[in-house]
Amino acid sequence: MHGLKQALLQIWRLTVPYYTTRDMTEIRLWPLPAVRLQERWVALTMAALVIGIEFAQVAINVRLSYFNRDWFNAIQSKDAAAFWSLLFSVFCLWASIYVASAIIQYVIQSYLRIRWRSWMTRHYVDRWLGRDTHYRMGLTGLQADNPDQRIADDVDQFTQTTQTLAISLLSAVSNLVSFSVILWSISAAFTVPGTDWHVPGFLVWGALIYSAFVTWLTHRIGQPLIRLNFEQQRREADFRFSLARLREYGEQVALLSGGGAERGLLRDRFAALIANFYAIVDRRKKLSAFTVSYQQLNVVIPYVLVAPYYFSGQIALGQMTQTAGAFARVEGTMSFFITAYVTLADYKAQVDRLVTFDASMERAEALTAASRLHVGREAGEVLRIAGLGLDLPDGRRIAAVPDLSLRAGETTLLAGPSGSGKSTLFRALAGIWPFGEGEVTLPADARVMLLPQRPYLPQGSLRAAATYPDASGRHDDAAIREALVAAHLPHLTERLDEVAPWAQSLSLGEQQRLAIARALLERPDWLFLDEATAALDEPTEAALYRILRQRLPDTTLVSIGHRSTLDAFHQRRIDMRRREDGVFAPVDTREAVPAQ
Repeated sequence: MHGLKQALLQIWRLTVPYYTTRDMTEIRLWPLPAVRLQERWVALTMAALVIGIEFAQVAINVRLSYFNRDWFNAIQSKDAAAFWSLLFSVFCLWASIYVASAIIQYVIQSYLRIRWRSWMTRHYVDRWLGRDTHYRMGLTGLQADNPDQRIADDVDQFTQTTQTLAISLLSAVSNLVSFSVILWSISAAFTVPGTDWHVPGFLVWGALIYSAFVTWLTHRIGQPLIRLNFEQQRREADFRFSLARLREYGEQVALLSGGGAERGLLRDRFAALIANFYAIVDRRKKLSAFTVSYQQLNVVIPYVLVAPYYFSGQIALGQMTQTAGAFARVEGTMSFFITAYVTLADYKAQVDRLVTFDASMERAEALTAASRLHVGREAGEVLRIAGLGLDLPDGRRIAAVPDLSLRAGETTLLAGPSGSGKSTLFRALAGIWPFGEGEVTLPADARVMLLPQRPYLPQGSLRAAATYPDASGRHDDAAIREALVAAHLPHLTERLDEVAPWAQSLSLGEQQRLAIARALLERPDWLFLDEATAALDEPTEAALYRILRQRLPDTTLVSIGHRSTLDAFHQRRIDMRRREDGVFAPVDTREAVPAQ
């Protein structure tokens, strides 16, 4: 019971945000003009229409139940006039209404599902990318695997299955109430077959006991499917991710002759996937053997239970078919759990994956909120660092910056051994590192850009890669080509509209030069380069630094690098040196000198 309550609470928490959102949207119902209103009112109106149509369809089925009784009575009494009258005046009318309502319900339900999925997808993407949560999720050590699958697949399946199960459950409940009344009234005077024992609503109680028993058996047989389905989705996503990652690092694998090792890893992951799938097949085989047998028995059980009353003359043929039909409806709705068990098992896995994704983002957001490392802005032209301590995710302190100022217009080189906290310091300046304490104050209104050692190249055209992350289109083709030429990439100037996997087709050196072209286009006030030219030869590196100084005279450059040749392009040098306590701290080893 506790597990069911927890599952329902999880579903409620995933569902409610959409139906209570205050986001604005615009809708238009032809031929009326477009109107703006809150998305929740659109969602609630559509849901109410779908539910209302479902209740109307149950009412139609109840009416057709009485048609069925009267029609078979007419057949038994050979009343042709009543037979044809009932067929055309009752069945055709209500059947037509039922078909039309089903089509309308499908359209509304489909539009609701599309809007719901669109809203949830935007919600998760915004939350995942907002405040760099996607980055901090990896720092918590409890990152949800394959967030792409959770956003793309699990959200889609969740909205579809929630709709389907909710409508099916409402239909089952309304059918149960409606047809239980019919069954109770018909069997009010029945006695237990072969006895004089009178039990009010005998057939209703019989359907309840029968359904409860088979439901319990179904759950006992199918319960492991929940865990197996969750595991299957995870293993499928891991296998897809491994293939995508191999495509991304194809050159590196080939250079290391790693094809054999990768084949082994892929085979292991695929073997684990298949092993779990066989376990699912085995469990579903047992569940199907029970449920299919149960469904076959259901065809005759209602008639077997009603037959004694028909043969004893207590009911006519029409009442027998109506009674058997009502019993089947009542028993079928009580057995909703049985017929939907496989779907419910899949659904529980979808819910669990979205819940764990939510939990992972909450941990990352809590990490941000609890951070004692603050990045702010103030008037002036100086970047100030005070009382800064940088920690690793496990709590160990890696670097300390008690007091440091970087002045606008002054080029600075940050050097030191690997693992001394240089890149972590840059992450702190960018505001994405949550572990530590202290204050970082940036100049107010200063535009900051950081170039990492391995640039990110989005999928799409070369134009999009060259101007990333700016998507405004404010850079014309001439400006982009000029930046590419300046960054020593003239061979790419005629490929702006070409769509290619640029992260794989360009060498790391070309990718770093493309990042320099981005900086030339963006013209930031402060440019941080985290070994952003480490893959280039020294002459090319020197040429690019000269171009940066020429093209961006008002930009303050701060670089991380190991090459001694970089000294010539920076006025100031700061070395990260290990203190006696093992923590690295910055030491000015050269104050400002004229840059070349």
